[in-house]
Amino acid sequence: MSGKTQEPWRVGMLFSRTGLSSVNETEHFFGTALAIEEINAAGGVLGRPIAPICYDPGGRSDAFRSLARRLLAEDGVDVIFGCSLSASRKAVLPIIERHNGLLWYPSIYEGFEYSENVLYTGATLNQNSFALADFLLREHGPRIVVIGSDYVYPRESNRVMRDLIESNGGVVIGEHYLPLDASDEALKALVEEIRRLAPDAVFSTVVVQAAERLYRFYADAGIDRRRHPIASLTFAEDQIHVVGAERCSGHILAAPYFQTLDTSVNHRFVSAYKARFGADRPASMWSEAAYAQTHLFALALAEAGATEPQRLGQAALKQTFAAPKGELMFDRDNRHVWLTPGIGVARPDGQFDIVWRSKVPIRPDPYLAASRFEATGLTDSDA
Repeated sequence: MSGKTQEPWRVGMLFSRTGLSSVNETEHFFGTALAIEEINAAGGVLGRPIAPICYDPGGRSDAFRSLARRLLAEDGVDVIFGCSLSASRKAVLPIIERHNGLLWYPSIYEGFEYSENVLYTGATLNQNSFALADFLLREHGPRIVVIGSDYVYPRESNRVMRDLIESNGGVVIGEHYLPLDASDEALKALVEEIRRLAPDAVFSTVVVQAAERLYRFYADAGIDRRRHPIASLTFAEDQIHVVGAERCSGHILAAPYFQTLDTSVNHRFVSAYKARFGADRPASMWSEAAYAQTHLFALALAEAGATEPQRLGQAALKQTFAAPKGELMFDRDNRHVWLTPGIGVARPDGQFDIVWRSKVPIRPDPYLAASRFEATGLTDSDA
């Protein structure tokens, strides 16, 4: 019996460390790994360590699907920490549901989804886009260009942003989409079209490596980033580090986490993250979200005493955790987390000046059933 109690808790990790989405998903991987190491160093959960089984899908949806099946059907795990792009989450969701697994999904996404086999710990659109739309119209002007990669997350996010802009007196003067693996020529042509349209700001859901090249070409084109910034929900400290801070200052990010958050919990997280993965590696919304959800998992597992998905999921919905970005708790009605939105402007050192942050957490509203589309004025209660 004593030997049995020492068996590790086996979990799956399904993040791409190669391929188009490797920068963001490596951050997810590192955040998860750091949390697991901390939990195990503190004695594990109920005296048993967490033992991750890690696969790299290389950013390919078919690999996500087959590896999720392997984890659940062959490796015998019940819990997977994984996916970043909505395309990969959509690919694994039927597998997760068919094999009755539990996916902990740490990425921001477009919403409009619910599954008893998923816990969603990233921001939904009412927790980032709503405040960002107000900020762009107030601080930069009404003429907005909307651009994105051509798959479900950008299409849905941009649809909502268009509604927000137009409901608040702005106008979308251009909307353009490119493949995830867009060529340099296509990206340069998009930058030239933006220069021709001369918008007050650009709202971008261009993601992964294409986003990194877009920001380089935008800087090379000499567009004044302070007056005509790119605003996004995704382009955080990790990708700025790849592109170069000197090319990104002035651009805008709406997110619940920035490395510059001045709290004792965040200072401890950043110190631990840099000590583990390198002093020059910034923490980001991607690593922090994965880190926080893994600690939430450990709290739920301690209560449930088992990784059986329904039992563990119900236990998770009761937990709170003092995360680097603030206290987290699940909304029991929709399995998403309450988060505190913020807006940052990139600095020349690659970090963000936080120019606005809600003073209260905002309830997740993935179906936008209760969110108001009229101007909010960035108030703390309804941003």
